[in-house]
Amino acid sequence: MKMSRLFASASAGALAIAATPAIAGDVVGVVVDETETVSLQSATVRIVELGRQVVTERDGTFRIADVPAGTYTLEARFQGVPAERQTITVPETGSVTANFLLGGNNASSILVYGQRANQFNALNREYTSDTIVDVLSRDAIGQFPDQNVAESLRRLPGINVLNDQGEGRFVAVRGLDPNLNSTSINGVRVPSPEGDIRAVALDVVASDIIESIEVRKSLTPDMDADTIGASIEINTVSAFDRRGNFLTLSAEGSYNEYSEKLNPKASANFAYRLTDNLGISGGLSYYNRFFETDNIEADDWEEDNGLVYAEEVQYRDYDVERERISGSLGLDILVSDSTEWYVRGLYSRFDDQEFRRRLTFDFGDALVGGTSNSVTYADFDPLDPGEEYAITVERDIKDRFERQEIYSLAIGGETNTGPWTIEYLGSYARSSERENNSVDPTQFERDFEGDGLVTTVDYSNPRTPFYSVAGVADFFDPATYELNDVELTQLSDAVDEEYTLQLDVAHEIVLDSSIFTLQGGLKGRWRDKTFNGDIAFYELDGYTLADVLGEPATYRITNLDPLPGYTAATDYFFANFDQFEFQSIDSQFDSAVEDYAIEEDILAAYFMGRWESETLTVIGGVRYEYTQTDIVGNFVQLIEEDGTLPDSTTATDDTVIITPQTTGSNYGFFLPSLNVRFEPVEDLVFRAAGYRSLVRPGFSQIAPRFVTEQNDDDEVEGEFGNPDLEPYEAWNLDFGVDYYFSGSGAISAGLFYKDVSNYIIEVEYESDGERLVYNGIAFDEAVIPVNGDSAQVFGIELGFAYQWDMLPAPLDGLITQANYTWTDASGDVPGGGVDQLGVVGQTRSIALPTTSEHTLNGVLGYEKGPLSLRLAATYRDDYLDELNGSPEEDRFVDSHFQLDASARYRITDNVQVFVEAVNLTDAEYFAYNSVGGRQNNYQYEIYGRTFKGGVRVSF
Repeated sequence: MKMSRLFASASAGALAIAATPAIAGDVVGVVVDETETVSLQSATVRIVELGRQVVTERDGTFRIADVPAGTYTLEARFQGVPAERQTITVPETGSVTANFLLGGNNASSILVYGQRANQFNALNREYTSDTIVDVLSRDAIGQFPDQNVAESLRRLPGINVLNDQGEGRFVAVRGLDPNLNSTSINGVRVPSPEGDIRAVALDVVASDIIESIEVRKSLTPDMDADTIGASIEINTVSAFDRRGNFLTLSAEGSYNEYSEKLNPKASANFAYRLTDNLGISGGLSYYNRFFETDNIEADDWEEDNGLVYAEEVQYRDYDVERERISGSLGLDILVSDSTEWYVRGLYSRFDDQEFRRRLTFDFGDALVGGTSNSVTYADFDPLDPGEEYAITVERDIKDRFERQEIYSLAIGGETNTGPWTIEYLGSYARSSERENNSVDPTQFERDFEGDGLVTTVDYSNPRTPFYSVAGVADFFDPATYELNDVELTQLSDAVDEEYTLQLDVAHEIVLDSSIFTLQGGLKGRWRDKTFNGDIAFYELDGYTLADVLGEPATYRITNLDPLPGYTAATDYFFANFDQFEFQSIDSQFDSAVEDYAIEEDILAAYFMGRWESETLTVIGGVRYEYTQTDIVGNFVQLIEEDGTLPDSTTATDDTVIITPQTTGSNYGFFLPSLNVRFEPVEDLVFRAAGYRSLVRPGFSQIAPRFVTEQNDDDEVEGEFGNPDLEPYEAWNLDFGVDYYFSGSGAISAGLFYKDVSNYIIEVEYESDGERLVYNGIAFDEAVIPVNGDSAQVFGIELGFAYQWDMLPAPLDGLITQANYTWTDASGDVPGGGVDQLGVVGQTRSIALPTTSEHTLNGVLGYEKGPLSLRLAATYRDDYLDELNGSPEEDRFVDSHFQLDASARYRITDNVQVFVEAVNLTDAEYFAYNSVGGRQNNYQYEIYGRTFKGGVRVSF
């Protein structure tokens, strides 16, 4: 009999959270779907007569403690299916077990798999949440043609994704900088593989091994406070997520229309119960992808008597292979009736082999003329033959292999003893990004001076400035392009490690019709981040492009040839290494400028209270976090020949001076928070949250790295770190209302406001006569990260999800989802100076970087019988990407609209085939400035469409 089998399999899980006998009895049990396939997380279980309720755990279990002896009605509710009730009798001591099967005859189609199940599972977890949260379930992730976690997250409200060569990489929540988010895997904070930022590039982790993703937009005191955007929590599969054993295998091939190659992808996920009290689970994903990107970049824009032009134009052809391997493994143990332990590990490796072949025009010394849409650059003046100008043309190849890795290991557990709950966690996480012996790049160039070269660039289309040349017959002769230099990245090694210990203790006090819980905890995080670079430059006389000439570029915009072969320059360099001349000055300089080491220790304590009745939940408290930072970096000076040395003598040759720098800081913050959930009538939920949070400065921003170059005119240019940077501080307010249509969907609306102090921005400083001084270093021009005064972020989020099963067949299979976010984020930045440097400059207001005012996601789905169709659209408008010397030179990224589609057909209950299409709209990437009152190219990229097909088998 089905129910008896359920009781037998669920008894261990129910007893695992049963308390020891008390004055009153306890009610324990488990809630699963009718088919006994999945544990229903976040189902609501309520004692009707007492108005007391709890929410089921991840494995579907629940516990209602200290219930007075008597007979009661117990009700279990889950979005999308009818509620179930049963009568229970609670003893004076001990416990009573009550298990629920929900869903009726159509439970498999509603709760187990497919679009409907995904929508209901996510809505139910959001419905029962005490905080403001958005959820993606495992199967929801699989329904979209997403290549990694970042792309999966863009389906949620208020989230847009910053792409890298057409693939999602960083996540911006509510339009805010990705550095303002925090990311955890299985409760372990993930350090960043990147060498200079805190943001985690989520393209490192495959979406196939993920069980769920939660984006928490409000904080409670027991959560780390280092987020202003959101806390992104990624969970891998657990052995107790489902009631029985399962194995899922998936295999697919993908085809990109530019690379014209078929790419393999495969994944496996499993959970197996060795005994009723012991289970193992895990997943493995492999993806190998070849793709191409065609790119144009222009820089150093000028406006001269109405003529708007770039002094540098680059045409880039990318050929990239990316290989991603991700795996997870977990062990869950029910140690006793009151204790559960777990071990969860994750490993992800992301390899990126990039070939970039490039044609570059340097027009900085050319004679410029023409019209607003057609600019000519010449290396001679036809009216003055004795006057020479110059155009430098570079042709190079980048052959770079980079590997990013993430490890995380969490060992923890939970013990329930009567009214006490104790949770404990120890973890280790390591991220790294490593590159070694990459030839990046080999650069050949030719200087045209008085040779008669005329280059015309057509700027009529701001995205694609096309070039044409005339006057020099051998412009295309590879033998005329001589080696400028070879840049060898002998080592680029970023390592970020963090150890964590955490303890949380809660005591539950049962009142007449409510529960009050006191909770406190301690947490320590010990983090070490280092970056070590070793760069070497080489030269060789007589080495030309003709020696390593390669195949024609597969470039769809214009002609780039001749160019080096993909590996020809690398092979030539290592085969003739002993003939190359090492350039010590450039090598010393570049090897020292990026190096740093940081130790960051964070100690935290919190205390909070939670009061919960049938309709109202209030969580309030305060968290304290103390940060101690010790930092090592370098002050690197490059003084050219005839420049002035620190001792006021004149340099007789180019000179590099490296001075180690050490600094440190410490600070502490009290971080109060309050979250309220109010449900005056069933399915209508109001939420409000107010909390204080902080985000610490980026590692490269606070590292004492002071880099200056002093030329023979004694002009000093620099890039500085700022060890005195204050962390971002923010007061955050959220208000939301959600109405859940019983069995059909939900509609939601929310407001959010953030008052951000000390936000960090990089500012260009330029002296007006007398040199400026920073940290005792005099300079004429420099880029320095500084704290702005304050910024305000205000926004609206709207969401709608509905299943149209009331319509006549076949329209009753329609499913819709849509969300829209409007964000207004602005702040003031110094324009030309700031009082930190003793310089008074005019401030200007800006939209905060990466803030899109409008973000929209929509899904039109259809699911009936074995057929599932889905069309997904995502849109975000343009945003400020980077500040430059003036507003018209600021870098903006244009709006992005992308359409993806998928179709799935379930041949049997266990076998499903699918086809998918990514980027059907052939969306482009375009970054621009507004010099001359028009859009001008900073960067333009095209990627093409990708098509996939495969099969998924479940056991």
